[in-house]
Amino acid sequence: MADHKVVSQEEWQALRADLLQREKEHTRAGDELARQRRELPWIEVWKDYLFDTDDGPRALSGLFDGRSQLLMYHFMFGPSYQAGCPVNSSMADGMDGLLPHLHARDVTLLLVSSAPLAKLQAYKKRMGWRIPWVSAAGTVFNLDYGGAYPPEAWRGLDEAALPPIVAQNAAATGTDIRGYLSEAPAMSAFTLVGGTVYQTYTATRRGVEFMMPYYPILDRAPKGRDEGDAFQLWIRRHDEYA
Repeated sequence: MADHKVVSQEEWQALRADLLQREKEHTRAGDELARQRRELPWIEVWKDYLFDTDDGPRALSGLFDGRSQLLMYHFMFGPSYQAGCPVNSSMADGMDGLLPHLHARDVTLLLVSSAPLAKLQAYKKRMGWRIPWVSAAGTVFNLDYGGAYPPEAWRGLDEAALPPIVAQNAAATGTDIRGYLSEAPAMSAFTLVGGTVYQTYTATRRGVEFMMPYYPILDRAPKGRDEGDAFQLWIRRHDEYA
């Protein structure tokens, strides 16, 4: 940063005004994308998924908790994991405080994972979260909605070719690379109308970056994300930073 260009206030203001116009264009484009998302057709959910919850087994329709909209984040905590993914944990930190505001807009937000409920409950207690967390263990829900992969998906995998974050997170979750990659970051949106559940939207991989609030904040800091080729290697669970 020491050799960064330095200009006068007047020159900076002119450059900032030009950038502001492009930022406004970006905002308007985002508004239009949001409108197009809302206009996507729906898919009726016909499978009878049954989830383990703190209040006992519940069907998908029972997860709405009296609201008409349901957002589910497929949190990477697979059956072989001993702890949740650090990156997913950093995302849940941000989601946890949003619950009252989302509830006020008729939206239920929760986490869903493939690990048994007891593991999820223990990890949730460690992290100090309030967000509801359900287990899809014994179901194909995460496979159907992009939150998990079948074992054959990684046949012939060259582990040496993977980005370093994969091995780091596998170790942090207490499993091997293939076990770690059995899960995937994804979110699914549903609505409940007349007792019928419909899927309305989904996002995976970098498509879930909107659920990482620290990234747009860092994008406005002098160093930005400051990751370079070390994609996400800096991210830790909130109780593990030095």
